[in-house]
Amino acid sequence: MNSQFTLLVRMVLGILLVVFGSNKFLHFVPLPPPTGSAAEFMSSLGATGYIFPVVGFLEVIIGALLLTKKWVAFALMLLAPISINILLFHMFLDIPGITVAFLLAFLNGILIYKHWKQYTPLFH
Repeated sequence: MNSQFTLLVRMVLGILLVVFGSNKFLHFVPLPPPTGSAAEFMSSLGATGYIFPVVGFLEVIIGALLLTKKWVAFALMLLAPISINILLFHMFLDIPGITVAFLLAFLNGILIYKHWKQYTPLFH
């Protein structure tokens, strides 16, 4: 589980999460504004006042756990529903951003596969 490939995937995923998660607070990476249904959906989520800060906080924490190799299997479990929702959002509402969403879900899937032995007790 400590192969160079796994290390690379874990580091890339951790950096992506820390950068995009902290961007929800600091706004240092300008992202193109969504249009159409995606804009309406994002506006509704933003109007709650808590969704983006909570998701951003979770992304930063999960990214930090991956970068420091602490509780990796737990971090990946927390990330799974987030990455699935990001992928589905881009598949159905904002196709232009699907590349990063697919990359995030793919990297998460690779790491879940690499750590699968830690999840098997959950299914017995």
